[in-house]
Amino acid sequence: MTGSSLTLDPAHALRCEVAGEVLRSSGRLRLKVTGWSMLPAIWPGDILELERAKGGELSKGQIILFSRDRRLFVHRILKTDGSTMVTRGDSMPHPDPVVTGKELLGRVTGIERDERCIPPSTRLSFWQRVVAGLVRCSLFAARVIVGIHSLAERKASSRTGSRVSCLN
Repeated sequence: MTGSSLTLDPAHALRCEVAGEVLRSSGRLRLKVTGWSMLPAIWPGDILELERAKGGELSKGQIILFSRDRRLFVHRILKTDGSTMVTRGDSMPHPDPVVTGKELLGRVTGIERDERCIPPSTRLSFWQRVVAGLVRCSLFAARVIVGIHSLAERKASSRTGSRVSCLN
């Protein structure tokens, strides 16, 4: 869900716009994660369950989906005044520019991983903060952590093929 705006693929931009429209019109969306900005709370390959939301309904610590420059971002709210939000990916060094109500699409209500539905937490655990700090400081560490996680995921998925959904 993240990438360089200098290499924006028109097909990817169109998929992002369609996903935003689906969430706006239906109120719900499932989205597969491709980026690393929310490690370790959200991993590449996780499926996010999202629901439409408005700024006044959100609070510090919640994870939101917003659209900017024809791209989608899933980041955590650091602070909000009800109409705008300051966000940051858990493994990103700096906050994002302020997110407006127009850019806001929705909130994460569930994370599907390893045949489990994980409710999104508003705070990182101690070990999650350690991992986020490593990823924030070192691209090499990020690649190693994601590589180990990917190997573990492949091993787990080869044992079973069932799926779970966070939807009620």
